[in-house]
Amino acid sequence: MREFIVEADGGSRGNPGPAGYGSVVIDAATGETLAEAAEYIGVATNNVAEYKGLVAGLKAAYALDPSASVHVRMDSKLVVEQMSGRWKIKHPDMKPLAAEAARVFPAPQVTYEWIPREKNKHADRLANEAMDAGKRGQDGVSPARTELRAWGRSASASTAELDVKASSVPMPSGPPGDAAAGAAKARAALAERRAPEVPSGSAADVRAAGNVAAQAPSAGWGPDLGAPATFVLLRHGETALTPQKRFSGSGGSDPSLSDIGREQAERAAAALAARGTIQAIVSSPLKRCQETAQAVAARIGLDVRIEDGLRETDFGAWEGLTFGEVRERQPEELNAWLSSAKAAPPGGESFAAVSRRVSAARDRLTAEYAGQTVLLVTHVTPIKTLVRLALGAPPEALFRMELSAASLSAVAYYADGNASLRLLNETAHLR
Repeated sequence: MREFIVEADGGSRGNPGPAGYGSVVIDAATGETLAEAAEYIGVATNNVAEYKGLVAGLKAAYALDPSASVHVRMDSKLVVEQMSGRWKIKHPDMKPLAAEAARVFPAPQVTYEWIPREKNKHADRLANEAMDAGKRGQDGVSPARTELRAWGRSASASTAELDVKASSVPMPSGPPGDAAAGAAKARAALAERRAPEVPSGSAADVRAAGNVAAQAPSAGWGPDLGAPATFVLLRHGETALTPQKRFSGSGGSDPSLSDIGREQAERAAAALAARGTIQAIVSSPLKRCQETAQAVAARIGLDVRIEDGLRETDFGAWEGLTFGEVRERQPEELNAWLSSAKAAPPGGESFAAVSRRVSAARDRLTAEYAGQTVLLVTHVTPIKTLVRLALGAPPEALFRMELSAASLSAVAYYADGNASLRLLNETAHLR
């Protein structure tokens, strides 16, 4: 029996946004590329584009040999796990696509494997070409052969680095709160359109052109520093202690999520999966955060990394007590704690110590995930601390922020060390 390898990918610039897919069929014995398919599909989500890429790849393989065995390799863990039957397919847009993919070949002839993105470059390149072509108004479909007629080039010469007209203003994309990036791109495009044309020919003309460029308004407040490390900050869902407003830190009973908390985690997971920008998940070691993080991981197909620096403050003797109970039992200690970041609850941890711990974790993660969008699942104090430090606010700012259970915030960290608060206490996904 002949054996094919199908590699497929899909993407969306905005999620949902302009989307496309790419697929390639490879002879497993020789490594030869036998067929390619790519298409701009209009506005869709990442997952829909990935499923469409899978369907196109399977159909291309079927056209070559319906009796072949097919090994599908994709960097979408969601698609691989769902098509392998290990995860349920809940999204209504993906159910018919999964059913279509399952009908192309008899199930025993197809196997699935997840691969890292860097090993799926061929299909990824085709998907990006499709999206680029869509930007230019070329929503053609390539035939299932090593030819990309929609782009007017051979497959061997294809590249995703196509020109974009200055008149097009890109749609905002990225993590929650990423409107700043979209606005900067829009300003850049508009500035380029407003720049006066300078006739070419003489040295004076060249100098004039240079002066125009120097005087043109910049796209932002400073030079382009590249993509920041963006931390999407998700507070864990409710526990039994949350509605009672009891101190619940890292020195207490380590409660699990309540039924309401699990529902909140699922809603946050659905919102993040629909957005489609999370590239890694990092969690506090406490149960309530790990459970919240796993809800997201199950939706988007990523592993959860544990970072001890993201744990909540140790509230010492106050663990499990309400603010009123502490006020009644230890008023002097409570007043000292409210007055100074260096003061700690008896047997507990000061906000100054938490700030040092969280800062060290932030520095490690920004270095490791430069240019990526990472979900940090953590607690009230670490999130407020990251926001406070990003704004350069004093320690007392910790008491002037509201953070709901399962809320989303976002902070971007740039190469020059600056930070930008992009979102705070977003709870629309819970309503």
